[in-house]
Amino acid sequence: MVESAATLYAGLIAGVLALLFVVYLALSVLRMDKGTERMVEIASMVQAGARAFLSREYRYVAVFVIVIALGIGIAGATKPELALGWGTSIAFVLGAIMSALAGFIGMTMATRAAGPTAQAASTSGVGGALRVAVSGGAVMGMSVVGLALIGLAAVCWIFDWKPAIVNGYAMGASLVALFARSGGGIFTKGADMGADLVGKVEAGIPEDDPRNPAVIADNVGDNVGDVAGLGADLLESYVESMVASMAIAAAMTAVIGSGAADKLMGMPMWIAAVGIVASIIGVLFVRVIGKSNAQASLMAGTYVAAGLAIIGTFFIVKTFGVAPEGKGVYGAFWATVVGILSGVIVGFTSEFFTSSKFKPVRALAEKAETGPAVTVVEGIAVGMQSTGLPVVVLAVAVVIAYHVAGIYGIALAALGMLATTGMIVSVDSYGPIADNAGGMAEMAEMKPEVRKITDNLDAVGNTTAAIGKGFAIGSAAFAAIGLISAFMATTGVTVVDLKEPGVLAGLLIGAMLPYLFSSYLFRAVGRCAFEVIKEVRRQFKEIPGLLEGNAKPDPVTCVDIATRSAIQGMLLPGVMAIAVPVIVGFALGAQGLAGLLVGSLACGLMLGIQCANSGGALDNAKKYIEEGHLGGKGSDAHKAAVVGDTVGDPLKDTVGPSINILIKLMAVISLVLAPLFAVR
Repeated sequence: MVESAATLYAGLIAGVLALLFVVYLALSVLRMDKGTERMVEIASMVQAGARAFLSREYRYVAVFVIVIALGIGIAGATKPELALGWGTSIAFVLGAIMSALAGFIGMTMATRAAGPTAQAASTSGVGGALRVAVSGGAVMGMSVVGLALIGLAAVCWIFDWKPAIVNGYAMGASLVALFARSGGGIFTKGADMGADLVGKVEAGIPEDDPRNPAVIADNVGDNVGDVAGLGADLLESYVESMVASMAIAAAMTAVIGSGAADKLMGMPMWIAAVGIVASIIGVLFVRVIGKSNAQASLMAGTYVAAGLAIIGTFFIVKTFGVAPEGKGVYGAFWATVVGILSGVIVGFTSEFFTSSKFKPVRALAEKAETGPAVTVVEGIAVGMQSTGLPVVVLAVAVVIAYHVAGIYGIALAALGMLATTGMIVSVDSYGPIADNAGGMAEMAEMKPEVRKITDNLDAVGNTTAAIGKGFAIGSAAFAAIGLISAFMATTGVTVVDLKEPGVLAGLLIGAMLPYLFSSYLFRAVGRCAFEVIKEVRRQFKEIPGLLEGNAKPDPVTCVDIATRSAIQGMLLPGVMAIAVPVIVGFALGAQGLAGLLVGSLACGLMLGIQCANSGGALDNAKKYIEEGHLGGKGSDAHKAAVVGDTVGDPLKDTVGPSINILIKLMAVISLVLAPLFAVR
């Protein structure tokens, strides 16, 4: 028998190993040449802006965390039979802290890695720059898995694996993820749109030109949105895939016995521990073999990590020797493999529809020659078309996972997809570092060859980001299914009857929520961009000699404007995501709430894929033209593509990723509060 203590030791040791690797990577980046005095000055402005945004955002989030923690604790103290209480509150706060801490560490290192990446590009070429950027990104990736696993193991250890308390840990991580993703997404896309529309379209100056006062805000946004926000997003999925598996295993105790159920509860932590080791080896593999072909190096490291995770999972399942829900002993292994393979397929489908190597983006770029309206329409059509194969793949994967390991297998498939989260986030976080390095090369007036190298790395980063978004939405669907199944098992709901009016009402409300939620985020991005545009225009008009390069802009004001707009814009959608499942649960009961969760999952999955891939296609169509195709920079096609990109940016970096978190957050809130709605 595999004792629970051994499982907790494995989780803690793997988490500590990840953090030790973080220290090693951080020290290696900090020891590198930071470049010229001008590069150091630019880096310090980006670092200050990113710190200012995160500190202000976290202060607002802390208020939500404290209020919700008090509510959970008081509810449990008032009604002990609900299985809630101060233990759940403590776990909830710890989950929030771990998520916020991972985001802060990753963002801090990302803002410090851009300068050394640009400097390495000037001295060591593509290979040297790639190794620096990957090392900086891996700090985020390994911080996510290390802190997540240490926190989960600590909660299980202190509170003896109690499901309600463990669920609280996942809810805390989910809450911070929502605010980090939505707030960071509003900031980054508002600043980006302001910088592009006034700088590139109106003033006709290059991207990342030092005369543009919004450029620093744009660089800050890359870090708070695509590093800190991304890390919080996948930390949430990572934790919730484990928690869903544990909750389902706990609910199976009466059927398979306490001994077998305990083993199934511990198995996800072992798989996560193996995934951490595999991710460390994958990152080291990239650092060692990283040559002139950045994409090949990154994908090779990803494949190495995935292969090692599969091998390790096989031996874990064999050692545990438990057949979930009467299925075969190796059912859990095959469910995990199904998750990994479906994640790869979904990721590469995203690449096909968003990479300029393939027909959809090249055809979209050609449409830009007819103007911005047709460009936007074609971009939306590409995203809609891209939902087909991923949804079919996920549907087939759900059926297979259920066939080989029951409901437990579906939750385990989500964990399989995210077993190498450390590697996935490392590869994805590398992109914003390369992007910032390109901006620094432009602002510091480095040689054109340096910008060419960083642009190459940035283009690869866009592809890896598209693959990462595919993993994120696929894992969100799997995790949400697992959480919904755990919610139904906890509340005693065996069937969600579509003939029941409460279920239909919940289904319709749930299907509507992703659209309403998205509308608030879109408007918030628009308001943020509007304020940034006004400020950039004001500075170009009122600062004598700015456009001629004889005066310096005021980037601090742009950062402050984007920060205030992002904080204001994220509050209402965040409150809605928290409040709606509670209101529906009390109004329509457990079945109505289950209908809400199913409706939000079905609708949110499609909308999330469409938004992410429409935005990615529009972004890379612009970059394809900037490479010299169809007239290159400054052509009419380029101007139309820039407008298309400003529409696509909030789709791929604000709305799409935030919908992933919406469907998971509502599911985990419902699971935590399941005792309130249990069928009596």
